[in-house]
Amino acid sequence: MIEQKLNIVVPDELNGFRLDQALSILCPQHSRTRLQRWIKAGNVTVNNKTLRQRDFVESGERIELVPVYETTDSWSAEDIPFDIIHEDDEIIVINKPVGLVVHPGAGNTQHTLLNALLYYNSSLELVPRAGIIQRLDKDTSGIMVIARTSSSHTYLVDQLQKRLIVREYQAIVSGVMTAGGFVDASIGRHPVHRTRMAVVTKGKSAITHYRIIAKYSAHTLIQLKLESGRTHQIRVHMSHIKYPIVGDPVYGGRTRLPKNTSECLREAIRTFPRQALHASSLGLVHPKTGEMLSWQAVIPADIQSLLDILRDEYYSTKI
Repeated sequence: MIEQKLNIVVPDELNGFRLDQALSILCPQHSRTRLQRWIKAGNVTVNNKTLRQRDFVESGERIELVPVYETTDSWSAEDIPFDIIHEDDEIIVINKPVGLVVHPGAGNTQHTLLNALLYYNSSLELVPRAGIIQRLDKDTSGIMVIARTSSSHTYLVDQLQKRLIVREYQAIVSGVMTAGGFVDASIGRHPVHRTRMAVVTKGKSAITHYRIIAKYSAHTLIQLKLESGRTHQIRVHMSHIKYPIVGDPVYGGRTRLPKNTSECLREAIRTFPRQALHASSLGLVHPKTGEMLSWQAVIPADIQSLLDILRDEYYSTKI
């Protein structure tokens, strides 16, 4: 998708700056990474010449930029329902349902949140990744923010990278925790199973805080807060400290229940169809107004039903 070209004259105060540095100041609606990609692709010229990102510019020179976003030719708009919690001219806050893939991947160009967003608002074709700045796993439900403009997308990505967007989750884990705490363990590709993530020495820094909401006979409902956003971070960290998330098909391990567990609970745990993980709240500074805002997404019915069974089981053993 090509947006209208930009013609910019280098001002005196940017004389002697690198091309990518000057552009990041002159075009704050675009990230520096995106601008560097366009420079490498030849979408930026200076006085009709193609320069490298590290080349210097001089005052009075004319920069022409042709913004070219990721093509949406293979991304069709689809009428897929999703729950909108909040929307304004800059952002959309949604409650992603279970089973919805966030972004198209190799061999999977349809039936995703991106397709749904393009149907809901066709102008999102002009925003990178249709405004998506974060991902939730297909079978993780909950709250997400979508940028409606390129400038908001750049702002929110920057806030996410600076860990200024507050993201909290709720999860049911196997085992009874004694106290809250945090996990500070780097995450990277599993050394053997390359489609999985793992705690590895040379991985990327990852910190997850957790606190107890409720304890049951052999499980705990916890609230989690991320300081980073690594792939499968919560699932990997909880498995690492031996409190795997119930229903996790990759990191959950073998289900172990006390011998006196009722058949009802055994069946509920055994057949729970996905990881019992939900993105419950989101807080951020609005990209236009500067106001601190927060939203919540209630726990979905499947997790709530499991919590009801866990609660009934727990209290029945106390009688």
